[in-house]
Amino acid sequence: MQEIKIGKKEWNLDLFFKGGEKDVEKDKERVKKRSDEFVKKWKNRDEYLKNPKVLKDALDDYNDLIENYGNSGNAGYYFYLRNFQDQIDPKIKAENNKMEEFGRKIDNEIQFFSHRISKIPEKEQKKFLDYSGLKTYSHWLEKSFKNAKYLLSEDEEKIMNLMSSSAYSKWVDMVSSFLAKEEKEILNKEGKKDKKSFSEILNMMSDQNKKVRDDAGSAFNEILAKNADSAEAEINAILSTKKTEDELRKMPRPDFSRHLGDDIDSEIVDVLINTVSSKFNIAKRFYALKAKLLGMDKLEYHERNVPYGKIEKKYTYEESVLLVDKVFNNLDKEFGLIFKDFVESGKIDVYPKKGKMSGAFCCHNIKSQPTYLMLNHTDRFEDVRIIAHEVGHGINNELMRKNQNALNFGTPLSTAEVASTFMEDFVLRELEKDSNDELKLVIMMNALNNDISTIFRQTACYKFEKDLHSRFREKGYLSKEEIGKIFQKNMASYMGDAVEQSSGSENWWVYWNHIRNFFYVYSYSSGLLISKAMQRAVRQDKKFIIKVKEFLSSGKSSSPKDIFLKMGINIGNRKFWEEGLAEVEDLLNEAEKLAKKLGKV
Repeated sequence: MQEIKIGKKEWNLDLFFKGGEKDVEKDKERVKKRSDEFVKKWKNRDEYLKNPKVLKDALDDYNDLIENYGNSGNAGYYFYLRNFQDQIDPKIKAENNKMEEFGRKIDNEIQFFSHRISKIPEKEQKKFLDYSGLKTYSHWLEKSFKNAKYLLSEDEEKIMNLMSSSAYSKWVDMVSSFLAKEEKEILNKEGKKDKKSFSEILNMMSDQNKKVRDDAGSAFNEILAKNADSAEAEINAILSTKKTEDELRKMPRPDFSRHLGDDIDSEIVDVLINTVSSKFNIAKRFYALKAKLLGMDKLEYHERNVPYGKIEKKYTYEESVLLVDKVFNNLDKEFGLIFKDFVESGKIDVYPKKGKMSGAFCCHNIKSQPTYLMLNHTDRFEDVRIIAHEVGHGINNELMRKNQNALNFGTPLSTAEVASTFMEDFVLRELEKDSNDELKLVIMMNALNNDISTIFRQTACYKFEKDLHSRFREKGYLSKEEIGKIFQKNMASYMGDAVEQSSGSENWWVYWNHIRNFFYVYSYSSGLLISKAMQRAVRQDKKFIIKVKEFLSSGKSSSPKDIFLKMGINIGNRKFWEEGLAEVEDLLNEAEKLAKKLGKV
């Protein structure tokens, strides 16, 4: 294992855009020139719609365009990333908006190509799918043909694309930027008041000092209440846009477009959601155990994620990196090399600051551009897991980059969370090694907390979204109070009596970004349950990591269902999801027994 050195702790955007802001116009000209060349070559021709050999040439040209230019080049990615780093700088926001507009125009100019391919008559499709020269593009073609019935005309698609910013993203950005600007003075552990950013307050609600977390919870609820009217207007606007688009495209149900885009059958998602919902008792038992361990009758809503036990050790970023590096190298040397590059070359933005986007995530764009990870590291135990989670996404990206063409580069959301959850669970197991019973219980409870949040909470959120869209389509507008009631009902359904739906919790939908990315959250549940199957297989046979890497390298080259079937995993079978849930219940049983052994309950 090579020594890992900590590099720059903010994103090094020079890795792909050395000129920075002064080279924006030059880069836009580069993209526009390449796009115009593609349009000039193919727009007034139709041989590629009739002859598989010509289509191969056309798709090779299209692949190069997507891989090296995308719709907004390096400048677009640059301002996309800068906007995450500073959400309150109006100059960055303005430039990002201009690049988005530029990208939409490029998309409109080249969309004729994929649109016309999707409309190839059904009786002609087989000769294209059977042509050996198109093998690398075969699944892309299959998806195009499947999506065709939900596409509008070329001109109508252009209008939909141009309207997407004002009808959707600008609304979402408004609420996100309002929250990013928020600061409040709250108690620190020394009993003094400190001014904290929104993301810092969010983290401090999990502090083990009850006064600190309660003060943070109070401040957080105040911020959400302050912004609830804006969020009400925003959520109704984007729900209306979604309803209109679904009607125009004749989508059979609100979540169908998500499933279609994720290349997964609605029936598979339904089986997943129904199976997890039938096991909500696991989550209720967990919260009841946590409340007892914390010496409380009930947890207040904002205390849901408070870790049990005192982990005195602070996990600095440097220490966390070394631990994660050890785990990844033990799993596979290539995992370790990819992580080493992220850390050393400035692809991780580490610490929270005013204006920075809250939370943690992994960013990638086109195949020729680097992957970047965003953290808000505050030295908590949880932050170690978060690093492993986001780097899991990053490793997934880099293996796809190595093995797939640009059209297959990317992960459908139905499988996007498999890599991340696979990695983080191995890190938690490393933390559990050589621990005494007390520390082992602490780590088990933290692992369970993550499982409950990832599987059960996200499933409850998915059901909340279904209720939200259904109610909106019945009534035409929902007040913040109505939304709050729907939200609390669904959250209570998995939390049970041990978590109080306390005052202020009715507004927690205000900041939850995932519900704006409609029906995205099922992928957390499916991802973790699938990754648990992979973990079992690797623990039983270390050589199975080869198959795991094959999955991580597969991108969009086949449907998730078919990819997993090759690994012996049938995600359409209810029994498979039940087996994954049994893993969680087994861990809960073990934690309950250990808590009794230690005299904690």
